[in-house]
Amino acid sequence: MVVTENAPFQEPTEIAKELLEDDGWTLETTYVTDIIQPNFSVDNGEYDVNFFQNLTYLWQFNQDHDLDLEPLFFMFEQPSGIYSREYDSVADLPHSAQIALPVDTANNGRGIRLLARAGAIEVDESKSTPELSVDDITENPKELEFVEVDQQSVGTVYDDVDAVFGFARLLAEVDVMPEEALIIETQDEALPFAMTIVAQPGFKEDEPEKYEALKSAYHSEEVRHWYGDYLGGLLTPAFDRDIDAAWEEANQ
Repeated sequence: MVVTENAPFQEPTEIAKELLEDDGWTLETTYVTDIIQPNFSVDNGEYDVNFFQNLTYLWQFNQDHDLDLEPLFFMFEQPSGIYSREYDSVADLPHSAQIALPVDTANNGRGIRLLARAGAIEVDESKSTPELSVDDITENPKELEFVEVDQQSVGTVYDDVDAVFGFARLLAEVDVMPEEALIIETQDEALPFAMTIVAQPGFKEDEPEKYEALKSAYHSEEVRHWYGDYLGGLLTPAFDRDIDAAWEEANQ
């Protein structure tokens, strides 16, 4: 299994590993910071599963690279929003303000959508959120400037730009909490971006015992409790969310 080297992924994985060992399974893990190779590594069979991405990122990655990887189950949801060190509202952002956005397509559009909802820009409304990019901005009266950064770096650039779009957990790690966001996603807006565990197509059907063991360990009360303690319960377990329905909707 290949997993992103970040607490909300790594720590639950270590808990799941211990639970699996108690049941006679061995979970071999590799921790990485890359957000590209883990999907190729599962596609080519080097690893059975990965845990690093949200549902929409997976959909976009499949489209971009002609893959057919599938989500096995949801893990957690996290609110994401626009944050600023200096300004108290989107309306306060000055002319030519610099806004940092994640460079990856699936998350880039989330920030653009929020800025449009706040009235700072107008966008092509025929585009879904995952499809949006700066090229789809139709009106930008303040001539906002967009700086694209790695999704894991938004916390580190927080002090260097006028505002950032970022995951709540990454901002919380630099002591910026969701209540400080200028605007934040609703639960419905955030669901397509819930984090998932991913495998090759047919894994659930072809390896039912592995699938059930993984799901049982990752959806255990021990893991749920860990999320409840992490950053004051900032991340919400999405164990009961219907992954099949969400995946079907994403692919329509």
